[in-house]
Amino acid sequence: MKPARPPLPEGFGTIWTAVALDLVGFGIVLPVLPLYAERFDATPTTVGLLVASFSLAQFLFAPLWGRVSDRAGRKPVLVLSLVGTAAGSLLTGLAGSLWVLFAGRIIDGISGASVSVAQAAVTDLAPPEQRSRLLGLLGAAFGLGFVAGPAIGALAALGGPHVPFFVAAALATVNAVVAAVRIPETRPRSRVASSVATQERAGVRRDLGRLLVVAFTSLVAFSAFEATFALFGERRLGFGLASTGVVFTVIGLSIALVNGLLVQPAVRRFGEARTLRLGLIFNGLGLAVLPAVHSWAVLAPALLLLTIGQGLVTPTLASTVVAKVGEDRRGAALGAQQSAGGLARVVGPVLGGVAFERLGLGAPYLGGVLLVAMAVAVLSSSGRPASEAETRRRRPTAPTSSGR
Repeated sequence: MKPARPPLPEGFGTIWTAVALDLVGFGIVLPVLPLYAERFDATPTTVGLLVASFSLAQFLFAPLWGRVSDRAGRKPVLVLSLVGTAAGSLLTGLAGSLWVLFAGRIIDGISGASVSVAQAAVTDLAPPEQRSRLLGLLGAAFGLGFVAGPAIGALAALGGPHVPFFVAAALATVNAVVAAVRIPETRPRSRVASSVATQERAGVRRDLGRLLVVAFTSLVAFSAFEATFALFGERRLGFGLASTGVVFTVIGLSIALVNGLLVQPAVRRFGEARTLRLGLIFNGLGLAVLPAVHSWAVLAPALLLLTIGQGLVTPTLASTVVAKVGEDRRGAALGAQQSAGGLARVVGPVLGGVAFERLGLGAPYLGGVLLVAMAVAVLSSSGRPASEAETRRRRPTAPTSSGR
């Protein structure tokens, strides 16, 4: 008889909804942004820089917001992030020149801390044995947001080129107001102030660094796939805009299903370390099959391997990162991971595009296989990730009055 799943922690549903709506807004903006930029005579290179400016700003500021959330609490940072998203989207919609367009995307990127702070809030609520499950459910919100966002953006664009950005700004504003009223503070100021500073050993810091390398290399491989697959599908299988959109919709839904349904059973059976390694291996296998694709019959298993792999990797990696640090460093650690991911989403599409153009259609995916293999090797070199309880036992015992 299967064990009954414990109920979701109080406040998780509100955090989940806030993240889903935030990702819907991001999904509204991203697909229409390149065409919108062409109104300002932006070249393809300029469009690439415009899209990359968001990730670069996020790369620089995500660790800062994570540390602020460890000190000031999750709620104010999450609400501020949503307000910044609203301001950035509104400025983009009102832009009358290219530099204002860049300013809007940079503001949105600077405030783009909602993902890592929401993850930190969820890990505050979750007992260690439920952390992967709840992070997986949060990951499902990302996938659903990316699926719903482009559809809403396409409908909004029928009202004019500015409308999708105004819709995204309105959605973020409402989201910020609801978050300010309903989201609980999972890290009260009194608890933050009284927590003992984490005395991490050099070995723990090295393991955390290795996990950030895993996050970066694996996401470079996957984002190179995302950036080049439309061209690959067009040349190998004759895909048009509609068929490519359908494929990406299926990928988003599949990753959301894996996040929500498979992560916890996999972690329960194999443990976090093996589940993470298994997800990376699935990613590598999917990328290895892609260069041989000349029909749907080969494409389907390649995408299935990729979506299962990515769906397992994302929440499990976040949970493993959290397990390396104390309660007072979760935001900083997840912010660093998000920063690594932001940089990967700049580097991956660039390297993927160059490899696709200069080395051949399958080159980005074969290069991705090498990167994933490197990630597996780095992960294996770190040994078995310590649990949070084991990490606490290696630290000096906190005084009774500290509340730990």
